[in-house]
Amino acid sequence: MRAGLLYSAGKDSTLAALLLEDFYDVTLVTASFGVVDPDPAREAADALGFAHETVDLDPDVAGTAVERMHDDGYPRNGIQRVHEHAVERLASARGEFDAVADGTRRDDRVPTIDRPFARSVEDRFGVDYLAPLAGIGRGAIDEMVAEKLVVETGPSEAIAKADYEVELRALLAEAHGAGAVGDVFPDHTQSRVRGRR
Repeated sequence: MRAGLLYSAGKDSTLAALLLEDFYDVTLVTASFGVVDPDPAREAADALGFAHETVDLDPDVAGTAVERMHDDGYPRNGIQRVHEHAVERLASARGEFDAVADGTRRDDRVPTIDRPFARSVEDRFGVDYLAPLAGIGRGAIDEMVAEKLVVETGPSEAIAKADYEVELRALLAEAHGAGAVGDVFPDHTQSRVRGRR
């Protein structure tokens, strides 16, 4: 069975891949609006021994998300919309994957996939939706990651990743100025996986 897992090169999506690899032929898939380079995700996938692909996202979804984040003054609703779109785009590759997955965790506020949306994706696209970390808290995830992965961490601006949050920050700055990014996105730490231990 083949699983396509939305992949940013971060620790959560990488741990999800490790949890699935005994059951699926996992392909790590970076969803992109074409704004950032997918190389960080490709490099991480190579270091981990997984195949890597990219999937194009609809630029109109990015535009709507950026305006929503700017209007809201926080990123939650924009990121949620983009993540749902990415899950749908990955699932719509009919026949390519038996399952689609992501690295969403139990304690995530955003993005999350609720049960009705997961069932809708499964029914509409004929795939299984998997969230291997959905029942696992942050502490346990951090312990598993520390045992199995080599990870670089730092502020969002300093860690080169290939995820749509990075793209949304760039598009927000382009549309509303660099100051808008600081107004909308809170400071937080990002991770980038360099390989297995």
